[in-house]
Amino acid sequence: MDFFITTAWAQAAPGSTAGTLSTILPLVLIFVVFYFLLIRPQTKRAKEHREMVAKLAAGDEIVTNGGILGRITEVGEGFVTLQVASGVSIQVQKFQVAQLMPKGTFKGA
Repeated sequence: MDFFITTAWAQAAPGSTAGTLSTILPLVLIFVVFYFLLIRPQTKRAKEHREMVAKLAAGDEIVTNGGILGRITEVGEGFVTLQVASGVSIQVQKFQVAQLMPKGTFKGA
C-alpha cells in the first residue's frame, strides 16, 4: 500500500539562525526601500509646505489647491483673505495654499 501514500520523513530540527535571518531580511529590506522612496520624501514635502504656509504675508500672490489665483490681503490664524478680482475677496484655509507665485503673476482686473 505504500504506492498510494508517500512516506513522511522527519526534517532537521529548527534553530538555525540562517533560516530565521533569511525570512526576516526581505521584510527589513522592503521597509528600508519604502522609507527612502516614499516616507522620507513625503515628510520633506510636508515640512516645506508647513514652512511656506507659516511665512505667508499680505501682498503675496498664491494659488490654492482648487486652482484659484489671488493676492493675499489679510492673514488670520487659520484663514487667509484673497483678492481674486477688483472688489471680490474670498477666504480660504491656510493649508489649502498650494503654491507661492512670483510677484506680478496676479494682475487684478
